[in-house]
Amino acid sequence: MAAKQVMIFALDDSDHSYYALGWTLDHFFPNPSNSYFKLIIVHARPNPTSVVSIAGPGTSDMFKLVETDLKKAAQKTIDKSKELCKSKGVSNVACEIIEGDARNVICEAVEKHHASILAMGSHGYGAFKRAVLGSVSDYCSHHAHCSVMIVKKPKPKN
Repeated sequence: MAAKQVMIFALDDSDHSYYALGWTLDHFFPNPSNSYFKLIIVHARPNPTSVVSIAGPGTSDMFKLVETDLKKAAQKTIDKSKELCKSKGVSNVACEIIEGDARNVICEAVEKHHASILAMGSHGYGAFKRAVLGSVSDYCSHHAHCSVMIVKKPKPKN
């Protein structure tokens, strides 16, 4: 039997990301025991220095507190994704929490695991917000060395 191809799912703690994970599970893992893919969920945890930008006495203590909170939040995000996978009958999932800028973390995970597809959600930002905030999905679609699938959450109907 040939080895399964690797699918990286880039996860953050947003409704858009969990929607995209559910959609991906429904469409690529309808029969988990017969899937063509090995699923690896990757969550990029920000570095404490990217969250807090102060200096002075007591800064190192604050960084330790921030780092602890970031680790807890990252684990909560991964736990929620595992529950979603379990609810869809997908149990053979690898999860990684990697510290760093999401764009770089995701593209490096694609390389490390020789992924054939990268799946991720889209926050649905407009052109202005994308220009100001940047877009992880846009960056990955141009820099990841594999096919990239960006799943958009449908807009609510009025």
